[in-house]
Parts: sequence; structure tokens; C-alpha cells
Amino acid sequence: MRVRYFESSAYAEKPGGTAIFLSSLREERGVFFVSCITGEKFWPSFSDRVITKSQAGGIKMIKEDLEKIREEALGKIDASDALDRLNDIRVAYLGKKGEITAVMKGMKDVAEEDRPKVGQLVNDTRTEIEKRLEEAREKLESILREEKMKKEKIDVTLPAKRVSAGHPHPNTVALDEVERVFIGMGYEVVEGPEIEWDEYNFTKLNIPPNHPAKDEQDTFYINKDIVLRTQTSPVQAHVMEKGKLPIRMISPGRVFRSDEVDATHSPSFHQVEGLVVDKNITFADLKGTLAEFAKRLFGENTKVKFRPHHFPFTEPSAEMDVSCFKCGGKGCRFCKGSGWIEILGCGMVHPHVFEMCGIDKEKYQGFAFGVGLERIALLKYEIDDMRLLYDNDIRFLKQF
Repeated sequence: MRVRYFESSAYAEKPGGTAIFLSSLREERGVFFVSCITGEKFWPSFSDRVITKSQAGGIKMIKEDLEKIREEALGKIDASDALDRLNDIRVAYLGKKGEITAVMKGMKDVAEEDRPKVGQLVNDTRTEIEKRLEEAREKLESILREEKMKKEKIDVTLPAKRVSAGHPHPNTVALDEVERVFIGMGYEVVEGPEIEWDEYNFTKLNIPPNHPAKDEQDTFYINKDIVLRTQTSPVQAHVMEKGKLPIRMISPGRVFRSDEVDATHSPSFHQVEGLVVDKNITFADLKGTLAEFAKRLFGENTKVKFRPHHFPFTEPSAEMDVSCFKCGGKGCRFCKGSGWIEILGCGMVHPHVFEMCGIDKEKYQGFAFGVGLERIALLKYEIDDMRLLYDNDIRFLKQF
């Protein structure tokens, strides 16, 4: 039996089409109570029956509920002035626990033939709410974007912020000049480790364990066999051991000695050492090479002078002076009145060094030299205190 309701009455329809009007229709808390007309022979008397609101109201009541939901939702959407508020409305009406979802859950009580119509009503309401939400979202985003653009407006006529560029350190500038000179002469630049074996730092350079030079240099020892290198000459020993002759190289790098810090000394500084090994090399080749180096570094009018000296690594050995590029050799405060400035040490490679590095001392000869990179920078740029190079004072460094 199916029960249908109109404005003020209801009737029951038996299978077969016979209709019996009902009476005593009342509603309490969303539930309808119905009493039937009694006395019909084909329909026995029965007491009050309970019918849910969705069964009683059908499509009309659901439509009214959806219309109320739609009006409330659209009204709240139109009144919203924030994106967060729109999201709250979306959750309240379209979320898992929203108003539309609640109506969908009640469709189980709708007659089977009426469910497609009810489903269409629900979908239409959902679509309209979603469309209005999207329109409101786009409108609010546009307003926010315009406000943001007004706040972030750029005046392209204003001068740009000046970017401060870095500058090479005086040591770097000096090293670039030294490397450029020797690379132009056909030399290669070879670097080596700052932590070195005692054997390469001393023994292979003709400095035996009991040699006084070891005490004079005040070496930093890691242990009895490993040291912080006191010179870059160990790089030359490594290269000579490889046996690829002839050799024309310079080895720049940082070295370490236990010196007190003052205007001319530091426990960490830089050296550039050079080595040439070939057949028929003489002291004249050494003098000519270093004279050319001095002219390119300090000027074409620079003269050189060699004074006898002693280095374990070379024999004969010498120290080279250059004419004062400040006074032209006449004598001034810069050269302490002598007209000459000491610049580097040099000499012919000792035959014993060739033997320890596996080179035939009868066929090959060579010369070596070493210069302090800081010394070149101090002289070339007339800096009177080595410590200025390491103070990292930008006011000083940017002058170079």
C-alpha cells in the first residue's frame, strides 16, 4: 500500500488501484500520524501508523528545503568579504557534513520512482552554489590582487641600489702577474700539498736530519714524519721523481714557519718557487731568466745584482737584488739608501738532489729560485706592514 498527501488530506492506494481516504492527519517533530477510515471489508481496521516526513512530503517538501538552503547559501556568499569565509560556507553547505549532504542522505526514504527527480534538484542546487562560490572567489582574488599591486608599486624612475663588487687581494694580484710572466716563458704552474712528508720537505732537498737548517726554520711538526711544509720546494722533488724531462715549472702556495707576527714576518705566508731541469743548463740561464722576470714585474729599467749565498738545495747559490724602482738606484728611504732591494734566493740545483730524485746528474743540470709572494706585494704596492694584508680591512684592500 502506498500513502500520498495533499494540502489537507491523504489517501491510501491498495494494489489494484482501490483508494481509501484517510483522516486524522497530524505532525509532531517531523513525524506524521495517520488514522484510517474503518469499515471496509477489503481493508481491515488498523490503529495509527507512523510515516516519516520525507515519505509524507515527497518531492514538494524536499524542494522547499533545497530552496531554503540555496537562498541561505547564496545570501552568505554575496555577503562574504574574505576568502576564508567562502571556504567556511563551502564546508557548511557542500562538505561531508553539510546541508546538501544531509538532504542526500534522506533520499533513502523517498519513493523509488521519485528519486531521479529529487537527485536532479539536489544537483541543480549544488551546481548553483558552487558556481556562485567560484564567482565570489574570483572577485575577491581580483580585489586582493589590485590592492597588493597598489602597495607594491615600483617607481622605475628611482635610481637602482648599487651592488658592491669584490676586488682581488693584493697577494692574488701579485701572483697573477708572476704566473703570467713565467707562463709567457714556457713554464707550467704546479701545486702540491700543504701537509708534507719530512723526507720531501728536508731529506730530498739535501737537508739531513742533523742539519742546522731544520732548527733555524722552526718547523711545525704533525709527527716525526709529517710536517706543515716550510717551502714549496717539495713540489719540485715530487715532479723530478716522475722523471718527465725537461722540466720548467713554478710552484706557488702557502707555507708555514714558527715565526712571531710582526711587520715583515708571519707563521703563514706564500712562496713561489721555480725549477728548470734540462741538458746544458748554466748559471747564465738562471741570470737571464731572473733578469727578464724582474724587468717584466718592476719595469724595463730594472737592473739585477747577484750576491753569493748558501742554500742546501742549490750549489752555487746566490741572493738576487733589484735596483730600487722608487729612486732608480740613487738611494732613498724605500731602499734604505742602498739603491738595491733584496728580492729572492736562487742557485744551481745540487747534484745530490738529482741523485735522490732519480735524475742523472751527469746528463742534466738545473737551476731553482724562490721568492716570497708577500714580499713582492709589499714592494710593488709600497706597503710597509705585512699585517695589513691579513686584516681584511676593505678600505685598505679596495685600493688594489
